[in-house]
Amino acid sequence: MYEYLRRTFEELSNRENAAMMSAYMRDKFDFYGIKTVPRRAVYKPFLKEAKRRGRVDWPFLALCWQDAHREFHYFVVDYLIGMKKFLTYEDIDEIWPFITSKQWWDTIDMLSTVVGYIVANDDRGAELMLQWSVNDDFWVRRVAIIHQLHRKQRTNVELLERVVVNNLGSSEFFINKAIGWSLRDYSKTDPDWVISFLDRYKAELSGLSIREAKKYL
Repeated sequence: MYEYLRRTFEELSNRENAAMMSAYMRDKFDFYGIKTVPRRAVYKPFLKEAKRRGRVDWPFLALCWQDAHREFHYFVVDYLIGMKKFLTYEDIDEIWPFITSKQWWDTIDMLSTVVGYIVANDDRGAELMLQWSVNDDFWVRRVAIIHQLHRKQRTNVELLERVVVNNLGSSEFFINKAIGWSLRDYSKTDPDWVISFLDRYKAELSGLSIREAKKYL
């Protein structure tokens, strides 16, 4: 399967697109230059078959993740999103290498939705997110901060507050952006809570976080 994907990606490669995509990602990754729709069309049959079997092929995903091209990393996260209902809490150990390597916001934010789905359905999830919220790796902390996006009334508000408070005072752009994003998203469900939160912690929140949080207030 890996060789099929590699050959097909190579056939669809576009140097001009690849250069632009790489530049957009600050030249951190190689690209074939395949846009989202044709890329996903390539592996749609794989995802359909994986869902039919109801089993994640972890060695295959690990092999794809090792490839230098970002399209393979996108395949891995698309695969996991597509297979999320088959994932369990124990699978977080398998997902961990994808979170802690080849890191940038594009894959991290997609993987956060996978983690969010898993921990929302397991009582151990809140404690794990608290642990991740103080991890030395700020990308891991970002997952903890945004893993509840779009959960609306099902948001664990106490957990949201604690993971955000654990990251107040950060000078890291991607953390402060995540804080604002998580608060902005929840403001659509409970604006009064977010307003109160901003008032309580205004001295410690970054300007970026406050601006993002207030977008819909």
